[in-house]
Amino acid sequence: MGEVLSQSEIDSLLQALSTGELDVDEIKENNDKQVKNYDFKRPAKFSKEHLRTLEIIFEHYGRLLSTNLPVYLRKNVQVSVASSEAVTFSEFTNALSNPVILGIVNFAPLSGSVIIELASNLGFAILDRMLGGAGNPLEKNRDFSEIELAILDKVMVTCMQLLREPWKNVVEVEPFMERIETNPQFAQVIAPSDMIAIVTLNVKVGDIEGFMNVCLPYFTLEDVMDKLNTKYWFSTMQEMEDESYGEHIETLIRKVDMPVKAILGKSVISVMDFANLQVGDIIRLDTKIDNELEVYVGNLRKFTALPGSNKDKYAVRIATVIREEE
Repeated sequence: MGEVLSQSEIDSLLQALSTGELDVDEIKENNDKQVKNYDFKRPAKFSKEHLRTLEIIFEHYGRLLSTNLPVYLRKNVQVSVASSEAVTFSEFTNALSNPVILGIVNFAPLSGSVIIELASNLGFAILDRMLGGAGNPLEKNRDFSEIELAILDKVMVTCMQLLREPWKNVVEVEPFMERIETNPQFAQVIAPSDMIAIVTLNVKVGDIEGFMNVCLPYFTLEDVMDKLNTKYWFSTMQEMEDESYGEHIETLIRKVDMPVKAILGKSVISVMDFANLQVGDIIRLDTKIDNELEVYVGNLRKFTALPGSNKDKYAVRIATVIREEE
């Protein structure tokens, strides 16, 4: 309800109109309200703030992919957020090619699922790399075989598991892969007219570049939409003191498994001799029996040791520690 005028204010307004101090047309122009068009087929359920927060989440996710995927692919991987937008689910599915790699991920404890789409050229490059190739895509796309899908499933599961950490400031999720589809028609997880947020990641595996799209339905994120804002995001991030942070990093490092190997010696033999080796054959090494063995931690020569045994197992006893300057 508008403001109620007193009798004196009404009299003053009528007097101003009669003397010409106020123009009725000017009052109407000032009272005109700006009307915005609203498309009910595309309701604005994702604000710019929501999309910006999703970009922050997936920037973190991209850094995790860049760190973890090279372990499997043995090749440099670069991931960055390219864009984010809100569209209807039908627009997303209509833009998909066939075949395509679609990972349907149950986003428990949130209701519904999210979809991770991986470009087919990246899929074939990953397959080529996992099977011992240089990581080159096919010149002409084709359908994926059952064996190829089984390999891609392991890669997609690895990508899916990395979603836990970026989302922990919003909600503790326990995602699991429901299935992988290569036909967009079998990935109808929500109604075509429902709104979704799409975060596009630019993925570069070696020299091969492609996109990974993450489809996040509003129906799935509805319960945590209030938390998808930068104010809440930064308020929930707990800053550790320098000392406690250092202790936390040290604890994590202590849990890392490192391969340790002691080298008895080296020798060069022909392929024929190697193929004909039998139990009891002797291989002459380049070290003497009283020489200390070199012990490697990872790829670094760290110790020298003497060979021996412990109960029924072979063992070495550390003799000296090799410093970095040595």
